[in-house]
Amino acid sequence: MRDLFKAEWLRYRLWVLLYATAHLLALAFFMRLVDMGQQPIHVFRIIGACYVLTGILLGLHQYGTWRRPNQWLNLLHRPLAPRRIAAALIGAGLAAIACAVVLPVLIALAWQARGTGHVVDLRHLIVPVAAGLVGCAGYFAGAYGVLADRRYSSCALVFLFWLFVAQASGPPLLAVQGLACVWLLALLLVAFRPDLGAAPRSLPAIVLTAVPVQIAAYLLLNLLGFMGELAWIMQGTHPVNMVTPPHGGFVETERMTGRERMLAGLHDASSGQAPIWREQVSLSDVHEIERQLPDVTPWQEMSNTAPTAFDDADTRIRWTFSHDRMRFEGMRLTDGRRAGELGVGAGNAAFPAIATPAGILPGMGKGDVALIAGQTLYQYVASVGRIVPRLVVGKGERLLGTQPVGGSLVILSDRALYVFDGRHLLDAPVPPAARQRVAIPGLPGDQTRAEMVELVDGYLVSFTFSRRPFDMLGAPPYQTVLWVDDQGDVVPVATRALDPDFPVFYRYRSWWFSPVLYTLRDRATGLFATPSPYREYATPPVPASMRWLAAVLSLFAASIGAWVAWRRSLSLGSRLAWTATCALVGLPAVASLALIVPRAERAVRPLATPATV
Repeated sequence: MRDLFKAEWLRYRLWVLLYATAHLLALAFFMRLVDMGQQPIHVFRIIGACYVLTGILLGLHQYGTWRRPNQWLNLLHRPLAPRRIAAALIGAGLAAIACAVVLPVLIALAWQARGTGHVVDLRHLIVPVAAGLVGCAGYFAGAYGVLADRRYSSCALVFLFWLFVAQASGPPLLAVQGLACVWLLALLLVAFRPDLGAAPRSLPAIVLTAVPVQIAAYLLLNLLGFMGELAWIMQGTHPVNMVTPPHGGFVETERMTGRERMLAGLHDASSGQAPIWREQVSLSDVHEIERQLPDVTPWQEMSNTAPTAFDDADTRIRWTFSHDRMRFEGMRLTDGRRAGELGVGAGNAAFPAIATPAGILPGMGKGDVALIAGQTLYQYVASVGRIVPRLVVGKGERLLGTQPVGGSLVILSDRALYVFDGRHLLDAPVPPAARQRVAIPGLPGDQTRAEMVELVDGYLVSFTFSRRPFDMLGAPPYQTVLWVDDQGDVVPVATRALDPDFPVFYRYRSWWFSPVLYTLRDRATGLFATPSPYREYATPPVPASMRWLAAVLSLFAASIGAWVAWRRSLSLGSRLAWTATCALVGLPAVASLALIVPRAERAVRPLATPATV
């Protein structure tokens, strides 16, 4: 085993050395241009895709050379058990991944920590581990693609797709990557056998193989539906790209201006003041209260959900937030050296949550920066080099954005909308209390827009909830208009239900042909993910028509599965089990049965002899 590992390592050592050198030079080049530890998620995904591709190419080449019939027989006819032979080959491949992918990242990280003033936290120390895991996942997928049966060997790509859509971040993401690697390794060991391409025989091997095959078939059906939707769009009859969208639908509402949307919400208002409000809306400015944070930043996430650094132009210092210290760490832009740390107040206290530069404060001085951290809005006062708290929303809420409206400052959180007096905001010794608070009449994941009009006797506030009208997660789209008087009382004015613009079977297109796999995909995507208000939806129950459609398709899949199972080399118990699986999972299970289990061999009739003729 040791000799086989050594021989396999020597076969690739030159290529590994060249790749590691090129990898390290590329990292050094990009680190001279930007701070690699503070890049957004799409940059890390591109780099991770390169590591996955590296592993795939290594697995394809290594096992592609051994898969030739003569080479494979020569490999397995050694005085070693097949599992020990597999361990030697896999160990050499993992050693190559460690030297070519992990080691250059470690060297670059050490240089950034010791030779520069950039912030290096625990979240950066797990980057080499994550790089190695995604490289190993690609390696196992490439090796399985060579050794397994060609009809379903590509199902290993499902796990690579899972790594790029997983919502987990930071240390929990390592657990997701580890689970994917363990499953792929188990698949590789199942396929590593003398009779290459043979169907798995034991129950654990069948389950390990059938689940990714079924998920791959499920994703392929979704892809076919997406191709059909593209054809719908090219015809010009898709509601999203129609010149004149359907009247009263959410597409028409999204295309409206803020004033038109507010007037549409007031159209059916029954209040006696509705005519006056419509006139004031026509003459006033409509202010859109936007979310300035793309998402809530999890602690120790590997990438940046939102920018965590800002520059002080006067002192030429870049302040970058440290997840370990929960303070901003300074770096001089002139020489790249460290320049101290910056916390809250005169004592440089730690922030209660991850702080990101975002928001607007009226009357800020030149060089000042607004910072959002949890439920508090801070101001970096450039003239004194200090961070002070300015506003606080309700306990347990998360501040998402700010917008000046006249002489007031409107704050949007994940639960409510606040109105503060903005005239003396920066002069207050302590954060002032809000004049008005408007609870959001829905969940934050459904909300798309919040708009406000300043009236003579208060405010008109419009909330539109239509974020997920294309699938079954979000609430049915609607718009609600509220009136907030000067005393802070909130009066509902009107609620307008928006037409979905799509038939019901379109919204549930990912569910009705396999409810089980839809649930599995949803749970796997959110596994170990940090809770976020952007993923809180008021999901309605599945309509009865879609349940009946799923039931009919389940019976159809069970009948097709029973017919396919009868034509396979299976025992009676296995045929019943496969039929039940097809009834439970649906059409993807039928596809896995047809691809994994070989057909029954038919008896060959003997040739006629001269005597019988």
